[in-house]
Amino acid sequence: MNQTKSAADRDTVEDVVARMTLEEKVGFLSGAGMWRTAAIGRLGIAPIVMTDGTYGVRYSIPQIDGNQRGGEDLDAFLSVVSQRASDVTIAWGEMKSATCFPNGSAMGNSWDVALMGRLGELLGQECRALGVHLLLGPGINLRRTPLAGRAYEYYSEDPLLTGKLAGAVIRGLQSQGVGASLKHFAANNSEIERTTMDSVIDARALREIYLKGFEIAVTEAEPWTVMSSYNRLNGVQAAENSWLLDEVLRREWGYDGVVVSDWHGIKDRPASLRAGNDLDMPESPLRKADLLRALKAGSVSTKLADAACARVLRLIRRAQAAAAGPVPTIDAAAHHAEARRLARESMVLVKNEGLLPIRPEMRSILVVGHDGVTPVIQGSGCATTTPTFVDQPLDELRAALWPEQEMAFRDETDAETLRLAAEADLVIFFASTEGAYDGEGADRTTLALGPGQDAAISALGAVTARLAVVIACPDAVEMPWIDAAGAVLVTFYSGQAMGGAVADLLVGRVSPSGKLSVTFPRKLGDVPGYLSYPGELGRHLYAEGIHTGYRGYARRGTEVLFPFGHGIGYASFAYSGLALSAAEVGLESEVAVSFTITNAGDMAAAEVSQLYLAARGRVLQRSPLELKGFAKTPLAPGESRRVTIALSGRGLAVWDPRSERWELEGEAAELLVGASSADIRLRAPLRLLPSVLPWRRIAYDTQPLYVLENPIARAEIRGYLSARAGISEVDADRALDHCANSFFGIFTTLERRLRISIPKDQVAELLVRINHRMDQETAKSDADKSASA
Repeated sequence: MNQTKSAADRDTVEDVVARMTLEEKVGFLSGAGMWRTAAIGRLGIAPIVMTDGTYGVRYSIPQIDGNQRGGEDLDAFLSVVSQRASDVTIAWGEMKSATCFPNGSAMGNSWDVALMGRLGELLGQECRALGVHLLLGPGINLRRTPLAGRAYEYYSEDPLLTGKLAGAVIRGLQSQGVGASLKHFAANNSEIERTTMDSVIDARALREIYLKGFEIAVTEAEPWTVMSSYNRLNGVQAAENSWLLDEVLRREWGYDGVVVSDWHGIKDRPASLRAGNDLDMPESPLRKADLLRALKAGSVSTKLADAACARVLRLIRRAQAAAAGPVPTIDAAAHHAEARRLARESMVLVKNEGLLPIRPEMRSILVVGHDGVTPVIQGSGCATTTPTFVDQPLDELRAALWPEQEMAFRDETDAETLRLAAEADLVIFFASTEGAYDGEGADRTTLALGPGQDAAISALGAVTARLAVVIACPDAVEMPWIDAAGAVLVTFYSGQAMGGAVADLLVGRVSPSGKLSVTFPRKLGDVPGYLSYPGELGRHLYAEGIHTGYRGYARRGTEVLFPFGHGIGYASFAYSGLALSAAEVGLESEVAVSFTITNAGDMAAAEVSQLYLAARGRVLQRSPLELKGFAKTPLAPGESRRVTIALSGRGLAVWDPRSERWELEGEAAELLVGASSADIRLRAPLRLLPSVLPWRRIAYDTQPLYVLENPIARAEIRGYLSARAGISEVDADRALDHCANSFFGIFTTLERRLRISIPKDQVAELLVRINHRMDQETAKSDADKSASA
């Protein structure tokens, strides 16, 4: 290390920033080319390298080694990143190979925090070997619609599962000295007009659904960077949204890392810096010039620029200190074997009528479909990876079979194929969705399989009952032929070792243990957000509110193809002995939930158990089911294990738009333990203790029903009526009961039914008194909670 850099490292971050010129600060808050931070040689600041890769490291030789310029045009950049996976060299030029691990929508089905941590470690090792300091992932936007073009990158339709899995990846990645970039913050849930669309989301849905996964990952894993998204959120560009980036991310969640833009995602650089977006990527001379003018004019404070420079410099120092250690040597074959393990732990057997696993007596096996020889292993977009190997499913399956078994292959379903299928002991059809247009930059338009495949499966099902279907897909698909299939294995996009993992599961080397992290609807029109998707005139209203995914299906009582959390294997499991450490829980307390799982089968297997809250809500309505915990438990045949899941009161809370805080409403709820959201095995009551008054504030036109259930309001109005009408308080109370069924406001109802006049000034005084008393009670409750905490 040279002497100048050593001196720079000894200086505090603040000292170095203080020595930067204004022009250097502007340059430092922008990328240098496409994938580097800016260097300042005279201050001994060297750049760090970043690149995409939520499931594999995408290393573009001309863009990184050649340090290509970042350009200035968003549309030109997006035309490149939207290339199909098969055209990756067109988009990025010559690529260094890296392990293509299972994509996010596949890994989400593992429900395995430890496995996700291992994925992060493996990605970190490959980054270190390639000289990459910051990996731009994981992406954790909610899979609100199965049509979303980037659904293949994301983990789930549930925020808790998403946040926990993402946190594990981040911890694993950063344990290797490589920074994560949690993205895309926030509500970037569709590719339709993704750089301009306004995601319009109510406060509860935003907090409880679309921000919750980010909150969990940020507070539990502390990613080195967070990436702002392309879209608008409630009218404000996400990259320039001070409420999102400063008030929520930094002040509420305590985040002190770097906020980086998505590539060319900033439209107003001065506004983005004021909002808290530190690093503008990639380099743009126009945006740098805009920021310099704003700083010189004073419309952007130099203190903001200094704080952002300090955060970027801390990131660089942290990354370079980690990179100074020994560089790992990557054993490509060993990483491929790890990818195979990750893949088989994440695939989901959604149906099996005794057809699988393959048994020796199945002498003749027919494999149909071109996906058996050219598998779809990943989605299209900036995450696309050049794999080190690619398993061919046909070869892997042939190698796994018994010597006496014969296997034939047919690429298409013609008359000869149908004849062979009718005679075979087992038919395996490899299917996939149409991938020629969807991915980053484009949503799917249908939940059907690729052209002709649904018809081919139906034709095969008409001639044999021994049909197994293997499906590679980015998200949920429709299965109009489901009754004709004896078994269905959904691989999602399982990476380069997909073929070997499929073979392992089909022949029973390992029992399938993945469970769906999304719901599979029977048809597209059943999706909760269907009626408001994809928006119009630049506005996308998330009309279903908090009732997204399985919550929405349960709320409407919609029959689904396969429920959230569903997945079967070659063993069966018994649940017993549910016990709670407490019968009630408050906002600041906890309850431990314990139960026993027993492997009742004759094969080693792992079971994903799921813990749901069933609560109705009082003022604030809730979804019928909310996932609150989960565990994946490996069990030998006949083995039993005790599982304990800790719940906090805050983890059970809802967002109250009135107080703009997390609150618990008091009610009798239930905890449900299940093998899926639709397969509940155990139940126990749990009382939720209130942290907020269970009544709404009173206005002139509040209906009597909501006034009379409020003892504060009832007492004040009863006293007023007694004095106003010259009657006893008992009679006044009876008069109020007489008004209970009115649909008019309380004061209009009193005037009509009691034939009295109530002056407006007296009404106003009464409302002030009622709501003031309610505020006092709320403040007293807050003080009690603080004292107990």
